Amino acid sequence: MSCLPHLPDSGDNGRSASTSLPTAPLERLLAAVETELSDLGSALHRRDSCAIEEHAQALRVALEQAVDGFSRAARGSQGVPPALRNRLMNASGEVAAQRESLARATVALDHAMDVLMPAGAGGSSFYGPQGQRTRSLYPS
Repeated sequence: MSCLPHLPDSGDNGRSASTSLPTAPLERLLAAVETELSDLGSALHRRDSCAIEEHAQALRVALEQAVDGFSRAARGSQGVPPALRNRLMNASGEVAAQRESLARATVALDHAMDVLMPAGAGGSSFYGPQGQRTRSLYPS
């Protein structure tokens, strides 16, 4: 099974540059982040590993572009409108919540693996010497 890369759409959503409001580029950047957050959440819910990988990468790209665009706008003469700033803060909170959720799931998986493959008594283990060294790099 192959996972095809997905990158955020960089189109203008049907708006031409001559009729766009000054905030339209920021709106597009933020909409891309929100879309990828939603798509990643759906992929996580479905437990679709290819889609998770695809949307996580696309979200990273969308976030990089949004941070760059919002930073430039903040330094500009008009700044960032409060409504867009609030939406960006909400998106940031969603990213943090998803990261925390994934961290908790990883810890739960690590504990389940420890139950299934515990270290033996007296120093013996299911792992060979190389596996023990590798596993020690990632304490649970």
